Amino acid sequence: MPEPAAPAMTAVLTAVLTEGPLSRVGLARRLGLSQAAVTKAARPLIDLGYLEELAATERTGPGAGRPASPLSIRPDREFFLGVKITADELIGVVCDLTSRVRASAHRPLAGRGVDHVLSELGGLVGDLLDGHGDHRLRTRRLGLAISGDVDRATGLVRYSPFLHWHDVPLRELAERATGLTVVVENDVKALTTAEHWFGEGVGAESFALVTVGTGIGCGLVVNGRLVAGVHGVAGEIGHIGVDAGGPACHCGGRGCVEAIAGTDAIVERARQRTGRPELTLDGAVALARSGDPRAAAVFAEAGDAIGCGIAAVANLVGPARIVVSGEGLAAYDLFEPSIRTGFERQAFGAAATCPLSIRPLPFEEWARGAATVGIQSFVAS
Repeated sequence: MPEPAAPAMTAVLTAVLTEGPLSRVGLARRLGLSQAAVTKAARPLIDLGYLEELAATERTGPGAGRPASPLSIRPDREFFLGVKITADELIGVVCDLTSRVRASAHRPLAGRGVDHVLSELGGLVGDLLDGHGDHRLRTRRLGLAISGDVDRATGLVRYSPFLHWHDVPLRELAERATGLTVVVENDVKALTTAEHWFGEGVGAESFALVTVGTGIGCGLVVNGRLVAGVHGVAGEIGHIGVDAGGPACHCGGRGCVEAIAGTDAIVERARQRTGRPELTLDGAVALARSGDPRAAAVFAEAGDAIGCGIAAVANLVGPARIVVSGEGLAAYDLFEPSIRTGFERQAFGAAATCPLSIRPLPFEEWARGAATVGIQSFVAS
């Protein structure tokens, strides 16, 4: 929206976007506003083309007059770019206003230096905006999702372990490279935002998203809001210590969940246990599935550490449900028994009944999360 939106406009647009179509009466009940206030807030959104009135489908109540006309989002009114930055590639998507993916592309990275990544980012953005669909004219915002410690308010990447970045002003640099308005978010928080607005978390007052892969991450929604914490690192269960005598972690701690259950940690431990320094993750998975007790023990220990981390979330936050995702789920059959055992052992009382939902998500979904952060930033502007 070209001008700062009034709180009622933001609330109406958010509600229709995440839960619509909704009638004005339904919106008034949902938001605690009068019907007149909803009508006043909705009018400019309709005039600007973000909302449209659908054909009348319901009456407002017994004996009411004409049926209500629900308000719905016009998805093609604006498009949003989202890019997930990994250590070896960029994954980009174009999403409409409802976060539906309209186009996607991958771009390999030959290096991890900031200048190289920004150059490749500019190329990827150009490919997506000028490719099939010609989205450039209706795209103004780019969301970037990156692992590590990210200050969303300033767009500063304080620390990204897999890229070896420290204090990179990514928002400023990316805006200069692309000409778009950029928002930068931790990748797990971005994925959690997408699930909260358009996935399993729609309408949930509290839930947690745990990701298993190169890192072990967690996004938290409490009282309907994503929790960032004062320092922006709330939910970092990968750095909860579960074994004081365990392996050193890149964060400087010891026995962290990530140091036991992250992909690199699993590969290293499997190599040590089996005496096979050439072993890859796929090789470790194959060995464990074939019944090798040394490889199987590595995955069991990793699963137990993850289960302890998830239990800590359940004990501290008490979410209604926990979604487990990430690229590491390709080996979930090796993790699952010990994840559940560790969770049930460490979860306190009724927290142990919190349902765990397994939801494998490709990296395009992480890029969609970045686009969703762009949508969220736009709605709040």
